[in-house]
Amino acid sequence: MGMHTGITTDEYRGLAELRHRIRRFLHDGDVVTRAAGLEPQQYLMLLTIRGLPEGEESTIRTLAERVALKHHSAVELIDRLEGHGYVRRNRSRDDRRRVIVSLLPRGQRILEKVARHRISELRSNGHQLVRTIGRLLEQTRDHEPASTGKQPVKKELRGKRE
Repeated sequence: MGMHTGITTDEYRGLAELRHRIRRFLHDGDVVTRAAGLEPQQYLMLLTIRGLPEGEESTIRTLAERVALKHHSAVELIDRLEGHGYVRRNRSRDDRRRVIVSLLPRGQRILEKVARHRISELRSNGHQLVRTIGRLLEQTRDHEPASTGKQPVKKELRGKRE
């Protein structure tokens, strides 16, 4: 064999399992989203607007960055959402050149419908995801030379499981 990578079979299995679980979560979310009458990217944009970190403004640039779209693609997506009456654009009060995108009640309602479903899905099956991540973190820590000194990963994850 070539050079030994130092990655164990269990770690490869852990990564594969994590990717599988995340993809399944996202796929199931897309199904729920479409059933509610939204495209997955539309849901993602609505969620991004509503769930921005504190202190971040929902400018098109910020939104495009957070959903990993090029500026013009984000603009097209926001155009479609505006056409459905889910969002509206306003000029920033502080800087008239900046456009702020905000949810309208109709957008809030459809977002809530999908998000409620996703949260309950996470509450019932999220522990599997946490366990998969937890196992990976433990495996990595177990055979890494002198870890960073942050050890109690296991305890934090345990507490969140229930």
